[in-house]
Amino acid sequence: MDRIGVRNEALKHSSSPPPLAPPVTCSTSCTETVNGCHEFKISGYSLAKGMGIGKYVASDSFVVGGYTWAIYFYPDGKSVEDHAGYVSVFIALASEGTDVRALFELTLLDQSERQRHKVHSHFLRMLDGGPYTLKYRGSMWGYKRFYKRSLLEGSDYLKDDCLIIKCRVGVVKTNTEGPKTYNIAEPPSNIGQHFGKLLESGKLTDVSFKVDEEVFAAHKVVLAARSPVFKAQLFGPLKDKNTDFIIVEDIEAPAFKVLLHFIYWDSLPDLQELVGLLNSSWASTVMAQHLLAAADRYALERLKLMCEAKLCENVAINNVATTLALAEQHQCEQLRAVCLKFIAVPENLRAVIETEGFNYLRESCPSVITELLRYVASSGDHSFVTSGYGKGNFLDGTDGNGRRVKARLY
Repeated sequence: MDRIGVRNEALKHSSSPPPLAPPVTCSTSCTETVNGCHEFKISGYSLAKGMGIGKYVASDSFVVGGYTWAIYFYPDGKSVEDHAGYVSVFIALASEGTDVRALFELTLLDQSERQRHKVHSHFLRMLDGGPYTLKYRGSMWGYKRFYKRSLLEGSDYLKDDCLIIKCRVGVVKTNTEGPKTYNIAEPPSNIGQHFGKLLESGKLTDVSFKVDEEVFAAHKVVLAARSPVFKAQLFGPLKDKNTDFIIVEDIEAPAFKVLLHFIYWDSLPDLQELVGLLNSSWASTVMAQHLLAAADRYALERLKLMCEAKLCENVAINNVATTLALAEQHQCEQLRAVCLKFIAVPENLRAVIETEGFNYLRESCPSVITELLRYVASSGDHSFVTSGYGKGNFLDGTDGNGRRVKARLY
């Protein structure tokens, strides 16, 4: 019985859970430099020379990493042993501080077009011995023999009796961070929604635009903040006489409505949904074309790039010619390249020439036709240019004698 009791007791102890491991904590030490630069211009070098050994010209003080610094230039050298013919340059700690660790760089600027600057850098050698430590106020880092005086006075570093010395200071800072005791998710910005709701509400508007037969109300300050063209039109010295009611020409009402939507919401609506389901792909491409022209007119670069990207995605036989003309007129280089590459494919070229858009392209941008010929020729397939199209007819619609001919396919 005793043995069983002991065994049960042992089993009782063996089945108890193991002791909990001690909690693990963590922290991170981050050591980095706080950098700053100062440019010291020494005008009248010849007058400073001869002031005496150990005497210096000081720059104005500047602050880097919470400490004040200054550049000391010794035209006759800092000490007697270096008076043999060198100028001395030092960076000095000009504020209170003990054991300030920092990296330094001194650059004598070449004032010629060659820009061959003389650089003494502690940054490039920091792995050799680590940062330099300045013990107290007045401690300095620099070079007693910074540059030989005779060479300096005959070099491009000295121009119009002027020297320029640039210094860089990197103060070493160490920060230890413990684990975060919070987890707050930062919500995305919704400023566009606020401005969009303002446009939809129609409240506080102070300008109206008449486009075709539709009138759109808006807010001058919002338009001016988003578009430099609207800013000049509404507030500039050459602003419209009537800045409360403006008639807009050469833009269709649906495109202007989308333009306002972008200005307020900073995004585009679904163009296919906007134009309806019937032939929506073609209609949304036409909308993107009109919108790109409007974006260029009002200097909305982001909107212009968004339209350019959408048009690149939707290049097709029935729209590539008008899209290429648009790219040429509004300096959309990537869209232009995509269109040229698409048209240069022989089977595409035959079909594109038969579209009404190609006639528009030929009349509005004749230089593009010449470039298209070069592009097709450089692609390595010359059969279409030489014989496949009208047996000697050219893409500009003329034959070899310059007579106008009707485009035909064979």
